[in-house]
Amino acid sequence: MTEASLDRTDLLLLAELQRQGRLTNADLAERVHLSPSACLRRVQRLERDGVIAGYRAEVSAGRLGLGLQAFVRVQLKHHDSAAVAGFAQLVDGWDEVVTCHALSGDMDYLLQVVVRDLAHFSRFLLDRLLNQPAVEDVNSSFVLRTVKAWRGLPLDG
Repeated sequence: MTEASLDRTDLLLLAELQRQGRLTNADLAERVHLSPSACLRRVQRLERDGVIAGYRAEVSAGRLGLGLQAFVRVQLKHHDSAAVAGFAQLVDGWDEVVTCHALSGDMDYLLQVVVRDLAHFSRFLLDRLLNQPAVEDVNSSFVLRTVKAWRGLPLDG
C-alpha cells in the first residue's frame, strides 16, 4: 500500500487510532463517519497491509522509576558488516536503549537511553557501552525537559 492509495477516511482512521488506540470500533466508526462494519473492514485492511504496524500502551517512565533519559551518540571503530551487525545485536539486547538509529554524519548511531538515575546511566555507559571493543567514541546529552513528546506520525502531508 502506498501513500497515494490512502484516502481521506483512511487518514482520519489513522489519526484517531494514533490519538487513542483503544477506541471501540463503534466509537471509531462514529468519529470518522462510517458504519461499524465499513470501519472494521478498513482497519483490518490497514493492519493487513502493514500501515498499522501494531498497538501498544504508552507507559509513564517516571511512574516506573525511570527518571533519567539521555541521547547517546556512538561512533564505531570499524564499519564492516560484521562490526555493524555485532553492534546492532548488542544494542538490541540492552533494555535501557529504547531506540537506536543509524546516522549519517560524524557519529554512527544515536541511542535513546532511559534509566533510573545517574548511577544507573554510569553503569550502563561504563559496563556495557564503553566496554565494547567496537566502540570508538561516545557523546552523551541528558534530557532536561521534554518540550514535545511523540504524538504520532504526521498524516496531513
